[in-house]
Amino acid sequence: MRPGLDVLFLRHRHRLRGKRIGVVVHPASLDRHRRHALERFASTSDLRLTAIFGPQHGLRGETQDNMIEWEGWRDPKLGIPIFSLYGATRMPTPEMLAEVDVLILDLQDVGARVYTYIWTMALCMMAVARDDREMIVLDRPNPIGGVQVEGPVLQKGFESFVGMFPIPLRHGMTIGELARLFNEAFGIGCRLQVIPMEGWQRDLWYDQTNLLWVLPSPNMPTLETATVYPGMVLVEGTQLSEGRGTTRPFELIGAPFIDSDRLVVELRAEKLPGVFFRPCYFQPTFHKHAGQLCGGVQVHVLERTRFKPVLTAVALLKAIHRLYPEHFQWRPPPYEYVFDRLPFDILAGTDHLRQQIMEDRPLREIEDSWRADLESFCKLRRAYLMY
Repeated sequence: MRPGLDVLFLRHRHRLRGKRIGVVVHPASLDRHRRHALERFASTSDLRLTAIFGPQHGLRGETQDNMIEWEGWRDPKLGIPIFSLYGATRMPTPEMLAEVDVLILDLQDVGARVYTYIWTMALCMMAVARDDREMIVLDRPNPIGGVQVEGPVLQKGFESFVGMFPIPLRHGMTIGELARLFNEAFGIGCRLQVIPMEGWQRDLWYDQTNLLWVLPSPNMPTLETATVYPGMVLVEGTQLSEGRGTTRPFELIGAPFIDSDRLVVELRAEKLPGVFFRPCYFQPTFHKHAGQLCGGVQVHVLERTRFKPVLTAVALLKAIHRLYPEHFQWRPPPYEYVFDRLPFDILAGTDHLRQQIMEDRPLREIEDSWRADLESFCKLRRAYLMY
């Protein structure tokens, strides 16, 4: 298969001749022959690269944690500016776009609403609309497939940099499809072209594409991480460790006060599909509970097409809250530039889920509460699916 980067150079390069090109890229912006997008643009003599932009975690993917800003610089080889879109601003300023006619975005998403690259894209689209520039989005696979959708849909009043528009936690769309949805259904209205992939189908997972997996961010080391992430990212909104500071982030969940065996008994009783909970202990080297021994579980996905990451995470949080009410704590603000709401509610896109967890509502009832909004979203997204 060919990602949008390959298709651009194969079929659409002529459209870029004579235009000043800006690119939004990161380490995973590779073509199918493992050449980076910057190499492709910089080494093509009839194309003029004038600006480079990088998202959260840096152009080189070096900023380890969330909410670590970075500053741009001038590329010593190319002699052009590199602008940070996770620092003083998250939207390209008019000054940043002054030498750009067309802004090309090539970022690898992971299929979860709270992964910030899709919102960097939305802000770039808004900037392009503001300054009357052209936007091209190079499509890439949704690594966890484009079929399943799950979780609460973002509610009005809970918008942030981890959720600007009403989509569910697991959206089941590619970044190019989301660009079309944002532009038309949510009214950005920029001059947009999405370059589709060739050879990708909705039911394909990343390991079925023959593309090289490159960490799209430092704590997304494997496809297994991406598989659990749409649900386990909710743990970031608590004082539990989500496994940052270990080699299995978002698969290892725990805290110093947890008895692993006791927790596993509770979780296995739920008979959740496609998952096995293994009792374990781990010691994060940084982030929450750094240097402390944490009891908890490792989440092993046995059948990924049946696995429900959001429901699984809710079951995990409910069990820990029920077993350890005196220790369980919600993480306080700020979180991703939001200072007046709990991080968990920002991640969930609603405060309703937190209330359901605290009231220990049945899992079936919680899942049913998402159903109507998910059905509406699926009807809306249908017009923007490309595969």
